[in-house]
Amino acid sequence: MTQRPPPLATPVGGAVVDAVVIGRNEGARLLACLDSLAGQQVRHIVYVDSGSSDGSVAAARNRGAEVVALDVDLPFTAARARNAGLDRLAQLAPGDLDPLVQLVDGDCTVAEGWLRDAVRFLQERPEVAVVCGRRREQFPEASPYNRLCDLEWDTPPGKALACGGDALMRRHAVAAVGGYCDTLIAGEEPELCLRLRQAGWVIWRLGAEMTQHDAKITRFAQWWKRTRRAGHAFAEGAFLHGAPPERHWVRETRRAVIWGLALPAGLILAALVAPPAAVILGLAYPAQFLRLARRDGALRAGFSILGKFAEAQGVAEFHLNRVLRRHRGLIEYR
Repeated sequence: MTQRPPPLATPVGGAVVDAVVIGRNEGARLLACLDSLAGQQVRHIVYVDSGSSDGSVAAARNRGAEVVALDVDLPFTAARARNAGLDRLAQLAPGDLDPLVQLVDGDCTVAEGWLRDAVRFLQERPEVAVVCGRRREQFPEASPYNRLCDLEWDTPPGKALACGGDALMRRHAVAAVGGYCDTLIAGEEPELCLRLRQAGWVIWRLGAEMTQHDAKITRFAQWWKRTRRAGHAFAEGAFLHGAPPERHWVRETRRAVIWGLALPAGLILAALVAPPAAVILGLAYPAQFLRLARRDGALRAGFSILGKFAEAQGVAEFHLNRVLRRHRGLIEYR
């Protein structure tokens, strides 16, 4: 049974770094995550559990983590879990002047040396509130869906609009803008980054290796649910922050609606009233595939087009639930 060493006062680059890990039924992946953080000698590791039934709470405690178990009577979201972890850190270390916190999903391991490089960057750039790096899929060869995840995270370094679930942040900056939006079932990180940028902070992506992720997406149905969840996030993000100048996720929502809903509806209508027009209209999809394939390759092009149908479903779900004033629970793909 592995135990964490006692917390150090200044473990990384002369700065105190804590960590918040969130998860649900992650099993061995959670233990690997906690061990990767312990190896980097962070001070406090807070694990926030969202109703696991696989012994994750006990396993995390045995690893020396501070555990927060969320109330199962309230809806689970990753945003709610991260806020709970940040609140616990504020209780554990209330007097820190510029506390740094590594946010990480429980199905990820943190690369050796990441915190050293990220801390140094934040020390040199006081205007930066969030720094992230390259997240890689651990087993991209296991399925085309895992490979797509790995390609999705391969974004250019430099000034960025948003980070993902894994990032090193200034805790006081996050607290100053109200933390994560608890009710979002997805897309909570870009939404937080938007508010940080509006408050004058900068988000930065380094080229350094940051984390390895274990998606475990081996079936089409899993990929469809994940993509549908993205559509829901696009629609909700656009609803909250779609006004100029941000126009947050307006373009992504529009593309989902056009390619996944409006164009199919137009094809059906044209097939009923003017079949030759339907043939011409249907050529839009192969033309789009060829355009995207030249830029992104055939795999990404094909799934990008197919994904618009799943995204459109997520967009429709969000707006239907909004009109009916219903809360949408998590869309879990594992």
